[in-house]
Amino acid sequence: MEFIPEDAHWYDIVLPFMLAGTLILTYVNGRRASLWVSIVNRWLRWITFATAAAYLSFATELFAKPFWVLFVVFFLLWFLIETIYHWLAIKALSNSTVPLFPDFKENPQGEEWPAQKRFLTMRKWLKKKSYRSIASLRAELMPGISLRMHVFQSENNKTRIQILFIPQRHGAVSMCYTILSQTVEGSRYVTDNTFLPFGGFYPENWYLERRPLTRNFSRLFKAHKKRIENTKEVFVDWDEEVVDDVNQQQSTLERVNTDMGFLFPIHQREEYGKITWEGRYRVWKEIWMLNYFGKAFTY
Repeated sequence: MEFIPEDAHWYDIVLPFMLAGTLILTYVNGRRASLWVSIVNRWLRWITFATAAAYLSFATELFAKPFWVLFVVFFLLWFLIETIYHWLAIKALSNSTVPLFPDFKENPQGEEWPAQKRFLTMRKWLKKKSYRSIASLRAELMPGISLRMHVFQSENNKTRIQILFIPQRHGAVSMCYTILSQTVEGSRYVTDNTFLPFGGFYPENWYLERRPLTRNFSRLFKAHKKRIENTKEVFVDWDEEVVDDVNQQQSTLERVNTDMGFLFPIHQREEYGKITWEGRYRVWKEIWMLNYFGKAFTY
């Protein structure tokens, strides 16, 4: 092709498209809050940074090294910079007043659904399957920022679905699902697609399966249904009040994670923060796995 110089390298041609791709994906993700788009964008942004920095260093002869060596160096530099950023963010969260296990209350405004196709599709599915709305909850994280949760229950009262609306940047909203069934012995089978990093521990009688990349609710529901069908457990009706049950979940998680060393005891938190050093490492590791591979840990 005549418009490409004979001495041009692959990065001369590809780099402009990579830069354009990061801008486009950032814009798309700001409107859709898609985990898949976010993962692709993070990898592309990382590779673009390493390529651009290596290109500038190589072209200006700032370092007398081959291009591939410079690429590797800047690739690792991005890892270091992002690691420092995450550690500072985790430290800030640990020392902040933001609750790790927020207290939910009844939402006086009732159900609030964003007027977007994916949210309306979810409502139609619930109506078609005869799930009824039993609670609308809200938890305040800080002034002006709240989590909203709608809870639905099946016609036979044996399955509950918690839909969590998570505010994102630029006004976007993400929707995460948690499907719960409980046994006659008090155990819980939980299937969710929550993508928020946790890194902590869960109670022994919680059988949790996290699928952050399963954004389609029908597939998540089928996975949960298959799990409970493949067990010999006897499942019972849900009769607990929703707000009491949700807050009991939060209290149980906080107690378990304090006992397991993920959180400092309450009397030490003012001095050291909420999350222990081991806990911060777990959160950092899960952030990386979620951000770049869409994989969550369950302990």
